[in-house]
Amino acid sequence: MPTSTTIPAGWKAVSRVADIDGDVHYLDFGGRDGDPPFVLVHGLGGAHVNWGLLGPLLATHTRTYAPDLAGFGLTHPGTRSGTVQANAALLDGFLRTVTGTPVILVGNSMGGMISLIHAAAHPESVAGLVLLDPAVPRSRATPTDWQVVTTFARYAIPGLGERFLRRRRLATPAAQLVADTYALCCPRPEDIPGEMVDAAVALVEARATEPGLDRAYLQAARSLLRFGSRSRAYYALMAALPMPVLLLHGDRDRLIPIESAREVAAHAPRWSFEELPGIGHLPMIEVPGLVEDRILAWRAGAIGAPSTDR
Repeated sequence: MPTSTTIPAGWKAVSRVADIDGDVHYLDFGGRDGDPPFVLVHGLGGAHVNWGLLGPLLATHTRTYAPDLAGFGLTHPGTRSGTVQANAALLDGFLRTVTGTPVILVGNSMGGMISLIHAAAHPESVAGLVLLDPAVPRSRATPTDWQVVTTFARYAIPGLGERFLRRRRLATPAAQLVADTYALCCPRPEDIPGEMVDAAVALVEARATEPGLDRAYLQAARSLLRFGSRSRAYYALMAALPMPVLLLHGDRDRLIPIESAREVAAHAPRWSFEELPGIGHLPMIEVPGLVEDRILAWRAGAIGAPSTDR
C-alpha cells in the first residue's frame, strides 16, 4: 500500500509511518511540545484526511497527530483485525510508540468509541477526551432514517456485506464514492472545501487495488454495531472515565442522531456537552474553526491553561 499521498500545503503536515505490529501511517501536523498532544482518531471509512482542516488549527497550540487505523487510510490491515477493540489496542500502541506522554484524544464517530474504549482501559495515558459525534447506543427516541438503517443492515449480514462493498467499489468512480459519503454525512456537502474533496478522492484511488480492505471495513462496522447495541456496557465504560470529557454533536447528524447524544449526555452529568446547530456528522470538516474554539475553551477550564499562558 502507498505510504503517502499528496498532502495539501495548507495542512502543514508530514506523512510518517510507525511500526506497531506492522506499519501504521499517520500525519504529523507539528506543533509545540510541552503540553498534552492532540491525537485525532477518525471514524468508519475515514482516515487522516478527515483532519486536514482541524489538525493545522490545533497544531498552532500543541503537537498534533492523526493516525490511520488498521484497514483505513494508508494503514494496511495485513493480518491485523479491523474491529473497534483491535483498533483500540492499535491506538494504545501508537501512544506508547509515538507520543510517549498523556494526550488529549479527539475521536469522531467510530473513532470516538475507540477513544472511549482506550481511555477506560488506560486512563493514565489520556489527559482529556473529546468526542465529536461519537458512535453511541441508539436512543429509542431516534427517528428512523431508512437509508442509514438499510446501509448498516447490509454491512451486518455475512455475505451480503461483502458483495455490497465489492460491487460498489468496482462500479462507482472514486469521486462519486466521496460525494456520496459527504452527502450522507453533511447537511451541506456543497460547502466542503475543494482541497478536502480532492484529498479524499486521491486516497480512494490510492487504495483501489489493495487487498483486505473490505474485510477490515466489515470487521469494524460489525464490531461497532455489536458494541453500540450493548448500552449497559457502554455506560459502564463512560462511568469509569476519570478524565474530563467534552462531547460535541451536530444536531443534523443522520448517522448518530442528536437524540442518542442527548441520552448519553444525560448518563454522564460530569461531561461537558454542546449541540452544534445545523451541523452533521463531521464537525471537524464542516466547522473546524468552531470546533477548535470549543476544544480550547474546554481545555482551559478542564485541564488547565497551556504552558505558554502559565
